[in-house]
Order: sequence, then structure tokens, then C-alpha cells
Amino acid sequence: MRLQEALAVNRGDIVSFVGAGGKTTAMYRLAHELANLGWRVVTTTTTMIRPPSPEQSEETILEANSTRLLQKVKRALESHHHITVATRQRRDEKGKLVGLQPELVGKLASLPSIEALIVEADGARGRSLKAPAAYEPPVPPATTILVPMMAIDALGQPLDERIAHRPELIARLTRTSLGDLITPEVAAQVIAHPEGGLKNAPPSARVIPLINKVDSSTLVPAQEVANYLISANSIERVLLGAVAEPDSLQDPVGPILECWTKVAGVILAAGESRRLGRPKQLLPLGEKTMLEHIVEVALSSPLQEVVVVLGHRAEEIQPLLEGVKVVVNEEWPQGLSASLRVGLEALSPQFEACLFFLADQPKVTPQLVESLITRHRRTLAPIVAPRFRGQRGNPVLFARSLFPELLSLQGEEGGRSLIEKYHSLVEWVEVDSEDYFLDIDTLEDLKHLRSEE
Repeated sequence: MRLQEALAVNRGDIVSFVGAGGKTTAMYRLAHELANLGWRVVTTTTTMIRPPSPEQSEETILEANSTRLLQKVKRALESHHHITVATRQRRDEKGKLVGLQPELVGKLASLPSIEALIVEADGARGRSLKAPAAYEPPVPPATTILVPMMAIDALGQPLDERIAHRPELIARLTRTSLGDLITPEVAAQVIAHPEGGLKNAPPSARVIPLINKVDSSTLVPAQEVANYLISANSIERVLLGAVAEPDSLQDPVGPILECWTKVAGVILAAGESRRLGRPKQLLPLGEKTMLEHIVEVALSSPLQEVVVVLGHRAEEIQPLLEGVKVVVNEEWPQGLSASLRVGLEALSPQFEACLFFLADQPKVTPQLVESLITRHRRTLAPIVAPRFRGQRGNPVLFARSLFPELLSLQGEEGGRSLIEKYHSLVEWVEVDSEDYFLDIDTLEDLKHLRSEE
């Protein structure tokens, strides 16, 4: 997955990288991706960076006067897609470029010719994890996307200066001691702390942490960090990947392995079960009811919130439910689409995808739900659905981009019409048994289920 896709960068965005573990590489990688799309992109810093190579940036402008800097940038972007700007170069052995004042970044971004501005807004001396000092990080107030970073190789290492920048501050923020091993929980605490990775975040900025240097051997511990982070209200997404310089601008793979978004589950349980003759939601399934079972499955899955939509006999069913948000569809006789609308309208804007469950699928497991969510993390597909030998089943995940169309459905029309409409964009999770798709519509279905118990 491309970095620009995982960050959901739009024209006019100012992306600021803070923290540790590969900020400069991430900055140039994102600039390359956007320039390859034909965008006019500027990279800069509010601290210091090494002068970019010709492969990293088409041109570098050094200008301390802000008026002349803006003029030079406008001229350079007439012939280049990607340039780097700074105020001056230090006259020492390292020769680093000295960056802009944070307030100037917003003025620079306002130039009509700039479609994206990318900033390295922190320094970490090459370490893999960092907590900022009192005067750090110099995040531009105009930042629209803040990307706190760490490198996965910090995990399992002692908290000291070899792996961490300002380890004593990390110990204070996380209530650990110098020399303690850095765990996924400790790393996540640093990134999500208001005096850590979130320090000086502009109130309106989207916060998207990036865990860097992740490969197949370190994916599981990186997922543990992401699992802690995605539950934080202030964090929109979490990216896992290895942000290396691309071999070419045509690199089709991209550096991001997984993009974690906030996913909710909506259980549709408002119908009257006319064909069965009694409420399916209340059918016994072991020591629980059918609805309690599917609620338990949803709560055991990697969902940030679970909503149950009730309707028929809601007052009787609701007392059975715990740990979920319950909403009542007063217009349940109008069909499935009314319950879809009520469920979606109950979600807050932070949820970027929703997994829809039916109340009468006793064979759905938390493992199946996790497989669907994992496929979404690795593809950001607008629809993810399970399939057995060409047969589509439930539950189905829909991205927020399709919520308006789901809200416009009428009658008994459900998500099937969108799956057909966007068939080429659907990601399928192949399952090994059609039992996952068993639903209880008739007495025969119920007898078949009980014969298997």
C-alpha cells in the first residue's frame, strides 16, 4: 500500500512527521509518491536535516528571507514537481540544512502552486523511540496530518540512550525505569501521550502514527502496538510498514503493510422473524440466545464499538444485552434498509468502516470477523466479504465512503446491491465451509442446527 493512500493525503495537506525511526526517509518517500502522481510538492524541516541527494529532491532552495523564499519556490515549481527548502546550511562537518520557523510553513503552503507540503518537525539523533523535551517538537500550527513515528526495533530493548532519544523522559511518561525492556504497551504509551507523540498537535490535525521497519518477522509485535493505539480517541489510523526509499518512482507495492482504522460492528436484529413464527433473536443456542451469541462474537472481535439495532419486541430483548450500544428502529416494518440507516446513524464520525452482522448466524466466529478486518487493513478495500466456492455470505464490511449509498437504500434492499455495483472492488475472504453462512429462517433450519449440537 502506498504511503499517500494510507495517510489519505489530499491536495492542500501539510504533513508533519515527528518522533523517531525514519522521519526523513518517510518524508521523501511520500514526496516521491505524490510527485509521481503529478502533484507539486515541497519538503522542508522545522529542525535540521541533511542536504537531500538529487534522487531525493529535484532542487534545494536555501533562503533566509521569507519574501524571497516564496518567490523562489514559485519559480522552481514551474519546472519541478518536488523541491526542498530551508533557510541556510550550517558550516560544520555535518553541513545540515537549517529549517523554517513553524509559522512560515503555513504561509508557504498557501502558495497556489503547492499541492502538498511535507515537514520533518522533530529530531531524534537516529534513535528508534523518542519523547520530546520541553521545547520540542516544532510542529507547524497549520499541520493537517501529524505522523508520530517509532521503529519496531525498539521493542524488547532496554530503555537507554542506545535505542531511545531522551530515555529519562520516556521513563517518566510511562512510569517505567531506565533499563526496563520496551514493551508494545510502553511504546504505544509514548506515541499516544499528550506530552509524547501527540505533543503540540494542532487541534484539527488528523493524527496517524507510523510504526516503521516492520516486516513479516516483526508484524505481530507491531500489531500489538497498533492495537493499543487504535483505541485512543485522538488517533485516526495506525500504519505498519517499512518506509524505505523506492527503487523507482514506478514501485507498485508501496511500503505500508497494514493500515489500521477504527471499525465498528452493527448487528441487525429488528425483524419479527415472520417465516419462523417467533423471534429468532430469542432462540436458545446453548446457554444463551441467538442474539446473545452473535453479540459475544462481535465483542470478542477487533471492533472498537458494537451497536445492536432492535425493533420488534425491543423492550423484551434489550435487557439481555450487555457491553453494546443499543438503538431501536421504530420503523422496522419498512425493511432491512431502515435498520441499516439507524445503525449507521448511531456511529460517530471516527469510524472509517462498519461490519454488518445478521442476528441469526450461529456459525460466525471471531476468527472470521478478524480475517475480514485484517483484509481491510491490508487493502483498504471499500467492501470486504466472506465467500465459499463462489457463494457470498455475511458479515460484510463497508468503508465509510459507501455510507451515503447505504443510507439511501429503501425497503428490504441491503448491501447486496452495492456488492454487485462495486463487484470489481470487493476483497473476498475465502472460507473453508459454507456452515459460516448458515442462517435460521425456518423451523427446518432450526432443526438442522439443533441436530448438530
